[in-house]
Parts: sequence; C-alpha cells; structure tokens
Amino acid sequence: MRRTGHDSGILRSFADAQDDTSTQDHTAAQTARLETYKRELLRWNDRINLIGPEAVANLDDHIAEAVAAAGILKPQGEVLDFGSGGGLPAVPMAIVSPTARFHLVESDKKKWAFLKHIVRACELNAVVYGDRLARAVMQFPSHLQFSLVTSRAVGNPEEWVPSLGKWMAPEGRVALFQGSPEVPYIRGFTKTDVFTLPRGTANYLVTLAFHVEHPA
Repeated sequence: MRRTGHDSGILRSFADAQDDTSTQDHTAAQTARLETYKRELLRWNDRINLIGPEAVANLDDHIAEAVAAAGILKPQGEVLDFGSGGGLPAVPMAIVSPTARFHLVESDKKKWAFLKHIVRACELNAVVYGDRLARAVMQFPSHLQFSLVTSRAVGNPEEWVPSLGKWMAPEGRVALFQGSPEVPYIRGFTKTDVFTLPRGTANYLVTLAFHVEHPA
C-alpha cells in the first residue's frame, strides 16, 4: 500500500487491493442470482426510475465493482446499507456474501418496493426498511450491532454516520462509495483506507473504523 497526501488515508487501486485480498469465488447459485438481479433491475427500470442512463449503459461494470468491493470488505454478520436505491452496490454484495445479513434502508416508495421484490427473487438474507434513516433506526432491535455500514453518495456523512454509533459493533467499519477521497472529521470514526474504483476519474471507496471516544 502506498501513502498519499489524502489526510491519513491510504490510497489504493482496486486492482492492488485484489492482489493482496482473496476474492470470493462465485458459485453457480450466486451467478444465477446476479443475472436475476440484472434482469429484474432493467425490467423495473423501464417503468420506474431506479438507476440513471450511465448505470444502465454500464450495468455490468457497476455489478462487477460491487462484487469486487465485497471481496475487499468481506461483509459478515449484520450489514447496513443506507440509501439503497436500485440496489447498487448492496444487492450484488449481499448475493456474494452468504455470511452477512443486509439491512437496506431506502425512503423512496418505488425503490424500496423493488428492493423487497429483489430480496424475494434472489432469496437474499436481507431486510428492507422503507423509511428515512432517522426513523429506520427506531425500528432496529436494541441488541443489533453492525459490523459494516455502506452507502453510495448519500448526503453528508458527517451528518448521518454519527447517529449510527449506538448500533456499531466494536471495530465496526463504514464504507463510503463517493466522488472524493476526502471525508470530514466524524466523531467516533477514523478514516483508514481509500481505494480508487475503476469507473471514471473520480470514483472512490473510503473506509472508516469505529471507535469509542472516552472523555478526557
């Protein structure tokens, strides 16, 4: 890994990360579910706006990127995805992460209807919350602890990430798919890695580690 001037983060390419990270082999069932997801996403997108024209034109690349991210992040246990939209990257990650249970939070009624459909169609170990994050957390059991939180370009992370501290597992992580390698200071979280993603010129996966801050 090579250090850069991007705060204390470590900028890495997806290719470099996969060289030193064992990726998950696809079973026939996982491959079939990825095809089901792609087919159903495009079918539903013809009727309602789930993803934009760029994602439609490059859907295979988006799915491959999500699968590669799962190989790097290795989701296990309870995983939260905030702003799940049409399911990228959460659904492909869930398909290839059989030891994880995904909690998908999406406030748009049409999008969470699709997510509920795809959870059934792909037989995913996942729960869909059709609500805003502030109201969704009120539905979480008090004992729930997330080992990983993911999100793609949703709002300002410094505004919503701290609200999840109560539900973070010790040494839990946050993974942000975003257009910048930078993140502002977020109380209780420390930036650990920055991965450059292969699509486009401003496409990054930034990881944060959760820690409990004790009063001085």
